[in-house]
Amino acid sequence: MPFIKIWVHLIWATKNRKPYLTKKIRTKVFSHIRENAKEKGIHLDFINGYKEHVHILFSMNQEQSIAKIVHLLKGESSHWINKNKLIRYKFSWQEEYLAASISHSAVDMVREYIKNQEEHHCIKSFTEEYQIFMDKYGFEIVDK
Repeated sequence: MPFIKIWVHLIWATKNRKPYLTKKIRTKVFSHIRENAKEKGIHLDFINGYKEHVHILFSMNQEQSIAKIVHLLKGESSHWINKNKLIRYKFSWQEEYLAASISHSAVDMVREYIKNQEEHHCIKSFTEEYQIFMDKYGFEIVDK
Protein backbone atom coordinates (compact mmCIF):
# COMPACT_ATOMS: atom_id res chain seq x y z
CA MET A 1 0.00 0.00 0.00
CA PRO A 2 1.43 3.42 -0.94
CA PHE A 3 1.77 6.13 1.68
CA ILE A 4 1.09 9.47 0.02
CA LYS A 5 0.37 12.87 1.47
CA ILE A 6 0.60 15.79 -0.92
CA TRP A 7 -0.59 19.08 0.54
CA VAL A 8 -2.02 21.72 -1.80
CA HIS A 9 -3.06 25.33 -1.21
CA LEU A 10 -5.81 26.08 -3.72
CA ILE A 11 -7.20 29.54 -4.51
CA TRP A 12 -9.95 30.53 -6.93
CA ALA A 13 -12.25 33.49 -7.45
CA THR A 14 -15.78 34.32 -8.49
CA LYS A 15 -16.32 35.12 -12.17
CA ASN A 16 -14.90 38.61 -12.82
CA ARG A 17 -14.03 38.69 -9.12
CA LYS A 18 -17.50 39.93 -8.20
CA PRO A 19 -17.96 40.24 -4.40
CA TYR A 20 -20.93 37.84 -4.24
CA LEU A 21 -19.71 35.91 -1.22
CA THR A 22 -21.16 37.89 1.66
CA LYS A 23 -20.42 36.54 5.12
CA LYS A 24 -23.79 34.75 5.25
CA ILE A 25 -23.37 33.23 1.78
CA ARG A 26 -19.71 32.31 2.42
CA THR A 27 -20.67 30.33 5.50
CA LYS A 28 -23.22 28.29 3.54
CA VAL A 29 -21.01 27.81 0.48
CA PHE A 30 -17.91 26.80 2.45
CA SER A 31 -19.93 24.36 4.54
CA HIS A 32 -21.38 22.85 1.37
CA ILE A 33 -17.96 22.59 -0.30
CA ARG A 34 -16.63 20.82 2.80
CA GLU A 35 -19.55 18.32 2.77
CA ASN A 36 -19.22 17.74 -0.98
CA ALA A 37 -15.47 17.13 -0.63
CA LYS A 38 -16.09 14.57 2.10
CA GLU A 39 -18.66 12.76 -0.09
CA LYS A 40 -16.16 12.68 -2.96
CA GLY A 41 -13.31 11.35 -0.81
CA ILE A 42 -11.34 14.61 -0.93
CA HIS A 43 -9.47 15.40 2.29
CA LEU A 44 -10.31 19.08 2.66
CA ASP A 45 -8.35 20.21 5.70
CA PHE A 46 -9.33 23.90 5.82
CA ILE A 47 -11.49 26.31 3.82
CA ASN A 48 -12.09 30.03 4.06
CA GLY A 49 -12.03 33.08 1.86
CA TYR A 50 -13.54 36.48 1.39
CA LYS A 51 -16.09 38.29 -0.77
CA GLU A 52 -14.72 37.15 -4.12
CA HIS A 53 -12.48 34.18 -3.50
CA VAL A 54 -11.85 30.88 -1.77
CA HIS A 55 -8.75 29.36 -0.16
CA ILE A 56 -8.61 25.62 0.45
CA LEU A 57 -5.94 23.46 2.02
CA PHE A 58 -6.30 19.81 1.04
CA SER A 59 -4.24 16.68 0.75
CA MET A 60 -4.36 14.21 -2.11
CA ASN A 61 -4.10 10.46 -2.34
CA GLN A 62 -2.64 8.36 -5.16
CA GLU A 63 -5.88 8.29 -7.17
CA GLN A 64 -6.54 12.03 -7.24
CA SER A 65 -5.34 14.89 -9.39
CA ILE A 66 -5.51 18.61 -8.76
CA ALA A 67 -7.52 19.18 -11.95
CA LYS A 68 -10.13 16.58 -10.95
CA ILE A 69 -10.44 17.93 -7.40
CA VAL A 70 -10.82 21.51 -8.66
CA HIS A 71 -13.41 20.40 -11.21
CA LEU A 72 -15.43 18.53 -8.57
CA LEU A 73 -15.34 21.34 -6.01
CA LYS A 74 -15.88 24.33 -8.29
CA GLY A 75 -18.40 22.75 -10.67
CA GLU A 76 -20.62 21.21 -8.04
CA SER A 77 -20.55 24.27 -5.78
CA SER A 78 -21.52 26.73 -8.53
CA HIS A 79 -24.37 24.40 -9.53
CA TRP A 80 -25.47 24.22 -5.87
CA ILE A 81 -25.31 28.02 -5.43
CA ASN A 82 -27.53 28.52 -8.51
CA LYS A 83 -29.93 25.70 -7.63
CA ASN A 84 -30.45 27.16 -4.16
CA LYS A 85 -30.65 30.74 -5.49
CA LEU A 86 -28.13 32.04 -2.96
CA ILE A 87 -27.31 34.87 -5.35
CA ARG A 88 -29.89 36.61 -7.47
CA TYR A 89 -27.64 36.52 -10.56
CA LYS A 90 -26.34 33.47 -12.40
CA PHE A 91 -23.30 32.50 -10.38
CA SER A 92 -20.07 31.03 -11.69
CA TRP A 93 -16.47 30.73 -10.67
CA GLN A 94 -13.60 32.13 -12.70
CA GLU A 95 -11.93 29.42 -14.79
CA GLU A 96 -8.48 30.35 -13.51
CA TYR A 97 -7.19 28.96 -10.24
CA LEU A 98 -3.90 28.76 -8.40
CA ALA A 99 -2.67 25.55 -6.78
CA ALA A 100 0.68 25.25 -5.01
CA SER A 101 2.23 22.36 -3.13
CA ILE A 102 2.83 22.91 0.57
CA SER A 103 5.43 21.12 2.64
CA HIS A 104 4.14 19.21 5.65
CA SER A 105 6.09 21.56 7.93
CA ALA A 106 4.18 24.59 6.52
CA VAL A 107 0.65 23.16 6.95
CA ASP A 108 -0.04 24.95 10.26
CA MET A 109 1.18 28.26 8.83
CA VAL A 110 -1.03 27.91 5.73
CA ARG A 111 -4.01 26.92 7.89
CA GLU A 112 -3.52 30.05 9.98
CA TYR A 113 -3.21 32.19 6.85
CA ILE A 114 -6.45 30.80 5.42
CA LYS A 115 -8.22 31.18 8.77
CA ASN A 116 -7.50 34.94 8.90
CA GLN A 117 -8.81 35.92 5.47
CA GLU A 118 -11.28 38.56 6.63
CA GLU A 119 -8.68 40.46 8.68
CA HIS A 120 -6.08 39.97 5.97
CA HIS A 121 -8.28 41.61 3.34
CA CYS A 122 -8.78 44.71 5.42
CA ILE A 123 -5.13 45.39 4.51
CA LYS A 124 -4.68 43.85 1.04
CA SER A 125 -7.06 43.39 -1.85
CA PHE A 126 -7.52 39.97 -3.40
CA THR A 127 -5.80 41.25 -6.57
CA GLU A 128 -2.72 42.19 -4.50
CA GLU A 129 -2.80 38.89 -2.63
CA TYR A 130 -3.14 36.88 -5.85
CA GLN A 131 -0.18 38.69 -7.43
CA ILE A 132 1.94 37.97 -4.36
CA PHE A 133 1.16 34.24 -4.72
CA MET A 134 1.82 34.36 -8.47
CA ASP A 135 5.25 35.92 -7.79
CA LYS A 136 6.04 33.69 -4.79
CA TYR A 137 5.45 30.49 -6.75
CA GLY A 138 6.95 31.75 -10.02
CA PHE A 139 3.73 31.67 -12.07
CA GLU A 140 3.50 33.79 -15.19
CA ILE A 141 0.33 34.81 -16.99
CA VAL A 142 0.60 33.82 -20.62
CA ASP A 143 -1.57 35.66 -23.14
CA LYS A 144 -3.57 33.31 -25.33
